[in-house]
Amino acid sequence: MIFQNFSNKNNIKENVVIMTKLQLNFFIIFAGVFIASTFFNSYPLSWILKLLPILVLIHFSWQQLLLTRESTHKLFIVGLIFSGLGDFFLDYDRVNWFVFGLGSFLVAHLFYIFSLKPLTLKRMPIIVLYCLYGTGMFSVIYAGLGELFIPVLIYMTVLLLMGIVTLLSQKSNTWLIIGGISFILSDSLIGLDKFYLEIPYASFWIMTTYYFAQFSLVKGMFEQKQRLA
Repeated sequence: MIFQNFSNKNNIKENVVIMTKLQLNFFIIFAGVFIASTFFNSYPLSWILKLLPILVLIHFSWQQLLLTRESTHKLFIVGLIFSGLGDFFLDYDRVNWFVFGLGSFLVAHLFYIFSLKPLTLKRMPIIVLYCLYGTGMFSVIYAGLGELFIPVLIYMTVLLLMGIVTLLSQKSNTWLIIGGISFILSDSLIGLDKFYLEIPYASFWIMTTYYFAQFSLVKGMFEQKQRLA
């Protein structure tokens, strides 16, 4: 609500940038602390620390929504909220609640996709590379999926679609594309580590690429608004 007190676009833009820098500092600190904690054994209430960087991004996005009032930004924030739920499920019980975490992130990706419409036909040839990568990755891990075969297949399909939409959206920009690629990379590491072969320091690499993906998507989503302001 504080942004509504400014009377012109220049003032709005200036204060958005200041808030972005402040929240960026909090995001980096919280994300860095949790990533560093992955080198230690699990500890009580670790899911709270894991959620803090996403809460910072939600707070920033909500403030931007108060300025833009765009329906697509509402959808994007819902995606962030479901990502937070996924973080909670995957950290609270990494074995028994894995499927709930998977489902939460699937819904998150769907909302990210909805928020990036309408689409354009530009960069269509690059889609082939995404599809080849997805097919190759699934062919590597499918033997270890067991009863999770169908859920993981559906999730990977939606994840790749989200990455592709960052290319085809009329809102497409470098940050959105990087966010999509980073999310695919992060979840690929999860799949390889859980269903194929244990990766040294997997949690470190997974969380580093994950937080970078979420940050990039948020920056890419609101980058256009900041240019127009």
